[in-house]
Amino acid sequence: MDPKSVIKGRGAQLNVPNRFFELSHDTRDDFLEFCHKEGEKADTNKTRYLEVFPKSIINKVKSPDVGMMYSMNAYQGCEHGCIYCYARNTHEYWGYSAGLDFERRILVKKEAPKLLEDTLKKSSWKAQTIVMSGNTDCYQPAEQTYKITRQCLEVFLKYRHPVGIITKNALILRDLDIVKALAKEGLIGVNISITSLSEKTRRILEPRTASIKRRLETVKTLTENGVPVNVMIAPIIPAINSHEILPLAKAAADYGALSIGHTVVRLNGAIGEIFTDWIKKTMPDRADKVLHQIENCHGGSLNDSRYGTRMRGEGKIAEQINTLVRLAKLKYFKNKTMPKLNTHLHEQYKHGQLKLF
Repeated sequence: MDPKSVIKGRGAQLNVPNRFFELSHDTRDDFLEFCHKEGEKADTNKTRYLEVFPKSIINKVKSPDVGMMYSMNAYQGCEHGCIYCYARNTHEYWGYSAGLDFERRILVKKEAPKLLEDTLKKSSWKAQTIVMSGNTDCYQPAEQTYKITRQCLEVFLKYRHPVGIITKNALILRDLDIVKALAKEGLIGVNISITSLSEKTRRILEPRTASIKRRLETVKTLTENGVPVNVMIAPIIPAINSHEILPLAKAAADYGALSIGHTVVRLNGAIGEIFTDWIKKTMPDRADKVLHQIENCHGGSLNDSRYGTRMRGEGKIAEQINTLVRLAKLKYFKNKTMPKLNTHLHEQYKHGQLKLF
């Protein structure tokens, strides 16, 4: 494999066909586009931000094994470029590829704060935790420019409404003032994703994410400021980071996390092809081993959509992974747990506002 042929700074190394287009299809960008990363070749590897205009922003999560009832995403597509990301498949609904397009065509929902507020102030709305980044990271690089996540957090604070955050970016510390205010009233829980303690592994798995050191420091800073933090060791990929479960759990505990969560990698839809191409280019010496072990976790397939087994896998390798996670929880997180978020303050807020009329 010639290292020069690898697209640096990206996870996916190709664009795969969009499953909704039977014939070749060119998507025309009708929005203002500009390059986010200075120094990228404008004709081959630039990131483009495209404004979109959804009618709503809150999504009801129907999957029974995801662990959330509502989610919202200020951005579609994610410049972090994590090669395993399940959200890649959703980019096809927008007319793009789940491969490089997912990382280089970022759809921006500037109206997200207003749409959120419109929902929270409805008399019919009953408070339930809304998770930011149920699909793509709300603190990805685009947030530096648009600050949509910060505006949404201001809305959550205004309406005293519970919110969860999932991120692998230290940019959340920019909003520590709002996050602390939410935490003081039991209105926020933060999930920091840490997939490896090896920078070499992180750089190829998650090329545009914060370093491991910065993520651990983020866990510590949030914890010291009274913000409850769960560390997501996810996904666990056999023969890539599966040997790091106990060290990752210890590091999470040492830096103040209250709990850990995990999933076993699954490569649904276009992700199977994208991941297979990637690993054969970046880890040719162990590509077959990794792919076969992933298949071993999912009944002989890279693809697994079965509720109840898709997140944890099955078979001997998955059993070993899940056992190690249980041991890690007993060893490092005994008698610790993430607090349940407060849903009562929002109702009190709404009742208080109604009394003004």
